Amino acid sequence: MNVKITEIIAQNLGVKSFQVLNTIYLLNEGATVPFISRYRKERTDNLNEVQVAQIKELNEKFTELEKRKETVLKIIEKQEKLTPELKLCIENCFNAIELEDIYLPFKHKRRTKAMIACENGLKPLAKIMIAQMEHDISFRANSFLNDKIGSVEDALAGARDIVAEWISESEKARNIVRREFDSNALIYSKVIKGKEKEAVKYSDYFEWNEPLKKCPSHRLLAMRRGENEGFLHVSITSDKEHILENMERFFVKGNTECSIQVSLAVKDSFKRLINPSIETEFSNISKEKADEEAIKVFAENLKQLLLAPPLGQKRIIAIDPGYRTGCKVVCIDEQGNLLHNETIHPHRSHYDKKMASKKFTSMLEMYKIEAVTIGNGTASRETETFIKNLKYNRKLQVYIVNEDGASVYSASPVARKEFPQYDITVRGAVSIGRRLMDPLAELVKIDPKSIGVGQYQHDVDQNKLKTSLDSVVELCVNAVGVNLNTASQHLLSYISGLGPKLTENIIEYRKQNGAFKSREELKKVKGMGPKAFEQASGFLRIPNAENQLDNSAVHPESYKIVKQMANDLKCELNDLVQNQEMVSKIDFQKYISEKIGWPTLNDIKTELTKPWRDPRKHIKIFEFATGIFSITDLKEGMVVPGIVNNITKFGAFVDIGVKQSGLVHVSELAERFISNPNEIVKLHQHIKVRIKEVDIERKRIQLSMIGVEQD
Repeated sequence: MNVKITEIIAQNLGVKSFQVLNTIYLLNEGATVPFISRYRKERTDNLNEVQVAQIKELNEKFTELEKRKETVLKIIEKQEKLTPELKLCIENCFNAIELEDIYLPFKHKRRTKAMIACENGLKPLAKIMIAQMEHDISFRANSFLNDKIGSVEDALAGARDIVAEWISESEKARNIVRREFDSNALIYSKVIKGKEKEAVKYSDYFEWNEPLKKCPSHRLLAMRRGENEGFLHVSITSDKEHILENMERFFVKGNTECSIQVSLAVKDSFKRLINPSIETEFSNISKEKADEEAIKVFAENLKQLLLAPPLGQKRIIAIDPGYRTGCKVVCIDEQGNLLHNETIHPHRSHYDKKMASKKFTSMLEMYKIEAVTIGNGTASRETETFIKNLKYNRKLQVYIVNEDGASVYSASPVARKEFPQYDITVRGAVSIGRRLMDPLAELVKIDPKSIGVGQYQHDVDQNKLKTSLDSVVELCVNAVGVNLNTASQHLLSYISGLGPKLTENIIEYRKQNGAFKSREELKKVKGMGPKAFEQASGFLRIPNAENQLDNSAVHPESYKIVKQMANDLKCELNDLVQNQEMVSKIDFQKYISEKIGWPTLNDIKTELTKPWRDPRKHIKIFEFATGIFSITDLKEGMVVPGIVNNITKFGAFVDIGVKQSGLVHVSELAERFISNPNEIVKLHQHIKVRIKEVDIERKRIQLSMIGVEQD
């Protein structure tokens, strides 16, 4: 491991070099991010999962850079131009842009004007020109005339082409331009002539410019989308006069005829070669930054969504609401198995409504239903009103669930495999019910991009987006842990150390041998080697296991030390679990060793005191304002309850019970300055908002939280 790279990563993340070094060693040994952050705290000095993931990402970037350096060295060496100084310069380069600047003069190019001039014998003249020692460059140019160079002006023009290319390959010249772009670049957006009507949704950007470094990610991505769709022309530029002044100050010496030629070459180099290159570079950099910001927002939203409070194992009626086609109703048991499905029509005639009431109350009693969940799509509010107005012989909890992605799941191979005999409407309703019971277990089956959170997810780098979202899902699944005996193959696949084949083998083992009785039994699964067991076992739970630690986050490698604690207290191991009085008698200090320190012992103490704890909060019932069903029911100044259903950098979108979500702009979240909406609100948070503005024609609702008292 390159010590310099370790230091750079440590400095970048504000951690210590040994933390980075140990983390990379663990990663290279095949350890996963969840495992390292949870079970190797002594090695990393308590780095959390975000820091470990950042180290992994930066290490991968530097690994790619090292590979690129090797390629560059081989190419230059093959050209027989690799000097000891150049080799050292490349080896000590840890910036991708700087590396490409160094490599630029040796890079294979398509035939350029400078190459043609060199072929015509003008390279010596170019050297004389750039040295700026010759007083009569025109006279010297005469000696370079030949059958391809017919005049002095042709000779000078060819020499300028060579000088212009040399300047464009100069690291100094490129850095002069970069500095100006970095400080003062402006991004411009203009509508393409004749596309004004088609591009109406981009009307804000028909004539737009602002400093590039101040352009927020959502605005830049919107402009780039408009450009990709052929409606906008987007460009990045800076103060050309100032750039040329600085370039000439460096390259032009004196006021001779040669100097005048070099000045012309500087202008040509900037206009034709450097400026387009640096504009592209900054376009790519700004897009990359915007992507990172958007992906970060998406990842944070996804994390909050996956860790939404579960209702738990209850018998549920789930309803996918609708008007014309009716409401698809499914009854599911405590494990999420489908018991019954039916279609009711509560929104048609009086007779249909009466029949729907009878069917619904009958299902409620027959299947001993404990809760009702309704998808938040078309007819959601009306269906909620219908359900709540029915009379029951007991208290019934009614929940509204965000159904984004349910239709995607219902048509997926996973859904077809689970319910081959049912159509997509039944599968979608089951998904709505299961995501109330356990959002994490159900949502992992759906492509995160289809869940309806984030901004411009289809415009960002799709590979980076997938990597980030997969990482979030993995971290969330492992943070909660899964029941080894009931988890689906899809859910198990996100557990640390388990790949597709191992999860398949676990499911097959369960089918053939019944429920796992202990974590140790996992070792009997085909392909479950010591490394996979080490990585996975701590995140798998076995309720009602003989050893109660098998249903906790205590790793099997720590069972011996817990057993020793029990022996020292002269009690059984299981007597320690959930026994705060006994745990308080343990002198944890005496169990510190080279491998086990306070971080692991503190985790063991927590687990013994509160095993089976779920990091997710308790679910709350939410009710929309009565009498509000559509945007036309809203009046400015109203204060209504809402659920945060998406968070972006520019604000939070809130479901207030009408078809369109309203926006609380970041400036309306609080009276103080807010840089990140997550400072104030979280996904699925229940809040109160004031209706600030309603635009029925554009179907836009502006909301505010300022001055609104929250519960």
